[in-house]
Amino acid sequence: MGNPWETITLEDYENHMKLDSVRQLQGLNHLMQSQLNAFPASSVMVLGVAGGNGLEHIRDGQFEKVYGVDVNAAYLEAAARRHPALKGVLECLRIDLTEEPCRLPKADLVLANLLVEYIGYPCFQQVLRHVEPEYVSCVIQINAEQGWVSASPYLHAFDALEQVHCQVEAAALENAMQEIGYRAADTLEHGLPNGKKLLRMDFRRS
Repeated sequence: MGNPWETITLEDYENHMKLDSVRQLQGLNHLMQSQLNAFPASSVMVLGVAGGNGLEHIRDGQFEKVYGVDVNAAYLEAAARRHPALKGVLECLRIDLTEEPCRLPKADLVLANLLVEYIGYPCFQQVLRHVEPEYVSCVIQINAEQGWVSASPYLHAFDALEQVHCQVEAAALENAMQEIGYRAADTLEHGLPNGKKLLRMDFRRS
């Protein structure tokens, strides 16, 4: 059985995420702009890069290497196509983090936005053990009462994710990071129109 993320088209994913009633695509873009400029890193790895939302904020010469990691090959093709200015810097890697984290290269900074929810804490710890970043910045979703996927015309495109989704709590993520030698550095909340919140959590290797 393949990864359920391979069954969701980029069009369905982005159209859902950018709805005025959801606005997560816009929120993640805003948060990623700040993430990219918050750490003294020469290389960055974006886990779950999808279509490359936020990569446009990378300045010329800012990073020696940018790794975009995703399990969906069509997402990676779109990310590379949309960001020709990053040619020679952006390397797109099709990797299933739950199956082959050992294929990941090293990077100074790891961005994991709405990613831990789909691989779980132990897998995320394993990923970071391989990548060995100095800095990690995560965005997790704080849910309202109506559930973890917001109502939209694209709702059923995400049905297959039920089998892999797990709720992430800020305290539990902080504990998981401490277990592998990372201390919490900063947090930032971003409100969403449907009562949910995006919570950015930054960590630095102890």
